[in-house]
Amino acid sequence: RNLIHATVEAGKSFPSGTVILADSLSESKGRFTRSWHAPVGGVWGCMVHANTLQPQSRSFIPFAVGVSCCEVLRDLGVWNSSLRWVNDVLVGGVKLAGFLVETYTESTYGEEFTLVGFGININNHVFPAELDGLAVALCDILQKKLDLSQFTARFLARLAFNFGILYHEEHCELRGESLSGSDGIHLLLDKWLKLSDTVGQNVLYGFDVMSAPQYRAKVLGLDDCGGLRLLLEDGHEKIEYSGEVRYL
Repeated sequence: RNLIHATVEAGKSFPSGTVILADSLSESKGRFTRSWHAPVGGVWGCMVHANTLQPQSRSFIPFAVGVSCCEVLRDLGVWNSSLRWVNDVLVGGVKLAGFLVETYTESTYGEEFTLVGFGININNHVFPAELDGLAVALCDILQKKLDLSQFTARFLARLAFNFGILYHEEHCELRGESLSGSDGIHLLLDKWLKLSDTVGQNVLYGFDVMSAPQYRAKVLGLDDCGGLRLLLEDGHEKIEYSGEVRYL
């Protein structure tokens, strides 16, 4: 945010697609101000995207970033990597990567940006005690140290490609053409469904599920906007567009 503000204050336009990387982070935060362990050895950063997409297209950005990471893992042979709604990346049920998508409005001219934060455990295989059994690093899965620059380049290339899909699908929709995914759904949703194990799971749902769980349900699928279709214990169905789940 400070970098965007300083650039605008200097009379320049902040370039969309800028990626900011860090070797490590101190006092880093995930969703709901949860602390995020980010020492040397992981891929930590943020991509800044100027909001040139329609609102309905921007809602698919969280799917794009999770899909991008999971696709790279599958390319590396990590076939048991999967996505938990909306974009937690799990390997064998343990979290390897997380993403935080936020909107930021620059105060001088009111230009709106999407900040796509990412944290991917690669060579940082030592975790604090409170993360025991909850987090895993790619080096432990593949039993070797990885080239961080190479992994980062592959992830960002996938992310750029999947952002391109956002624009392509928006173009189709604006022209009244069919979307590109199976059965006419959004192509990113189609890709997400093929990489996720969330559908069919019994879950605990909450806006902040770790500190304020709300109810248990079974995941029936996604609607066309990426909302989570849930079957409640009393037999009623509900769709959630925000919040998070944990598998039971």
